[in-house]
Parts: sequence; structure tokens; C-alpha cells
Amino acid sequence: MASTETKTTDSSGLAGIEAGLDALESSVTRRTPFRQTFVNKILPPIIAVAVVLVVWQGLISFEIVTDPSKLPSPSAVWHTLQDAWLQGTLLGYIWTSVSRGLLGFLFALVIGTPLGLLVARVRFVRAAIHPILSGLQSLPSVAWVPPAVIWLGLNNSMMYAVILLGAVPSIANGLVSGVDQVPPLFLRAGRTMGATGLKGTWHITLPASLPGYVAGLKQGWAFSWRSLMAAEIIASFPDLGVGLGQLLENGRNASDMAMVFEAILLILFVGIAIDLLIFSPLERWVLRSRGLLVKS
Repeated sequence: MASTETKTTDSSGLAGIEAGLDALESSVTRRTPFRQTFVNKILPPIIAVAVVLVVWQGLISFEIVTDPSKLPSPSAVWHTLQDAWLQGTLLGYIWTSVSRGLLGFLFALVIGTPLGLLVARVRFVRAAIHPILSGLQSLPSVAWVPPAVIWLGLNNSMMYAVILLGAVPSIANGLVSGVDQVPPLFLRAGRTMGATGLKGTWHITLPASLPGYVAGLKQGWAFSWRSLMAAEIIASFPDLGVGLGQLLENGRNASDMAMVFEAILLILFVGIAIDLLIFSPLERWVLRSRGLLVKS
């Protein structure tokens, strides 16, 4: 009789645990209401932008800054953006820089990924190259512009070379960091199941190192974008077209602060847009696939 009661209690306990897990799973997969998403994610940056605009306009309205050549009003910058849009040049500025930046980043990805794996897996290569990669990562990208101009001339190859030198170390170091954090148990289990060599790298090492790799990709893009802007500002040439960096330099040469702020806002907008459209979703997917990020 007692045994029967014990079995009944255990069954009810297991059923309760299963029901609790089902409830937890359903709560995790429940779609977040738009109102909650708006309040938590959309509204805060809108408020932050509004505060910046109010403070900016306040500096003009209360005559704290009276010289428009030092600080233009938000409306002046808006009119400059509007004129560029009506003239059909605004998208050209953006596309010139974005196309260079993304293509250069893809080249850096193709080079940095196998380099990172090589440094992470071969002890001699790590000892020889890893300190150099760390040093290159801390070197300001603008330092590469003068030698790149001398070596390659004023052309797109120079732009891509500067991007590569700025982005490859970050991508490689991010992958090395990710591989170093792979639990040894994963590697032993992979070898037990026959995943060795390239197969083990593809099926075990790379998936397990994704968090560090994605962080390296994100940092690599930031370095790519900054390197490109430095190259466009310093190495301006008519045959290269007018990108955002060149637009910024043109505004400085013309002492047109509205154009300068236009270029700064566009550079900031592109950087935020690429992060929100590409890297943030990728980062959330990696974290969610590992149970590190739960929808609420």
C-alpha cells in the first residue's frame, strides 16, 4: 500500500515538474507585446535623441553659442541634408562608403577567420603571431593611411588595404578568444565521435567558439568603418568619388559646419544601422541558441 502511494506521489511529482517545464517553455516562446518592445527598446533612444536636440537648440536659442560657424542650428543641418537629398547626392555619399566598408570587411573576414584558427590551434604560430596581432589591434588605423598611399597610390586598393589592416587583427583575435573558451569536453566528445581535423573544426570548434567570434566580427566592423573614414578624410582624390569621409573633409575645407555635422550624423547613422541590422540580430541568435538570452 505504501509502495503504491509512493509511486502515485512520484508520478504526480513528475507530472508537476513536467507541467512546470511546459509552462516555462510556453512563457519563453511567447511573443513579446509590441507595447513592451516599444517602451523598452524603441522609446529610450527616441528620448535620448530628443534630449540631445533640445540641448543643441537651447545652446543656439539662449545665445550660449552665437557663432553659426562654430555650431550650426539643427534646422541648418536638416536643410543641408534635405538639399543633398533633393540634389540626389545623399545616397551616393552613403553608398560610396558603405560599399567600400562592407567589401573590405568581407575581405577581412576571409583572411581573419583562417588566420584566427591557425593561431588558435598551432602552438608555434600562436607564439609567433598572436602578440603581433594584439599590437596591430591597438595601433590606430589612421597610421596605416600614409604608407598605404605611398605603396598603392590614391585608389580603392589603398582603401581596402587600410580596412584589412584595421579589421583582420580584431577578427582573428576574436576567434582565438572564442576557441580558447571552448570546453575541452566538447573537443574530446567530438574526437570520440570521429570529428577530427577539418571536420572537428567545422562541426565542433567553430560552433562552440561563436560567441567570441561574433564579438570579434562586431569589433572588426567597427575598426573597418573607422579605418575607412580615416582613409577617406586623409587620402581625398576626385577619382575615388565622394564618400562620407570625403564629405566631412569638404565641409572642413569650406568652413561649412552644417556640412561637417551632416557628414558626422551620416557616419553615425550608418554605423548604428549596420549594427542593428546585422550584428545585433546575429549576436542575439548566438546567445539565444545557447540559452543565454531568454525572451520575456
